[in-house]
Amino acid sequence: MGWLFRSLNSSIGKKFAMAITGLSLITFLDIHLAGNITLYFGPEAFNGYVQTLDIVKPLIRIIEVILALIFIFHVIYAIRLYIENKKAKPQTYAVNASGKNSTFFSRTMIWTGAIVFVFLVLHLSTMWYSFNFGHSPDPGHLNYYNVLVEWFQSPVYAGFYVVAVIILGFHLNHGFQSAFQTFGWNHVKYFHMIKKLGTFISFVYALGFASFPIYFYLFYGGN
Repeated sequence: MGWLFRSLNSSIGKKFAMAITGLSLITFLDIHLAGNITLYFGPEAFNGYVQTLDIVKPLIRIIEVILALIFIFHVIYAIRLYIENKKAKPQTYAVNASGKNSTFFSRTMIWTGAIVFVFLVLHLSTMWYSFNFGHSPDPGHLNYYNVLVEWFQSPVYAGFYVVAVIILGFHLNHGFQSAFQTFGWNHVKYFHMIKKLGTFISFVYALGFASFPIYFYLFYGGN
């Protein structure tokens, strides 16, 4: 195991860990967005989807723990790489040359990631908590659809949700491309396709997730 520890603590090892954990989280976003689309088919469809997940709740709990560990590792390695990069480059050089050697998205990855982290904490403490520990007159039959509608009728919550998922799109746009560069898949013949795919994916996620609070705030009163 010593070789694995040494590998993950090398510069390339940290980047590789970031790429693997990042792509794993993107896979989760695929599933999460697909499930949330049932919202547009009404309360029965969405409540049925969530109740179906409740049937395999022990498995869902295991997946949640795995996702939490993946996210924690992603954050830890992101912070470590950020600190190492800051130490490796003199401040004057970073100021003068950052615009030439990097993009706006790459320079703000740590900050967009921080905003996404705050959003995730808020999301878990509101909707996830309500879904798992919410009270219902009929135990075991919580109306998940109504819980979501209630949260999205808050202009502060809905507004921050929209802003956060747009920032998530920016974060994913650069992160997706960086992952492929880490794997060495950056040949000039096809890397432009990876860039386009990354931009497309980030746009779909941002637009898809942002559509939910906008829809429910606008069409369910927004009180």
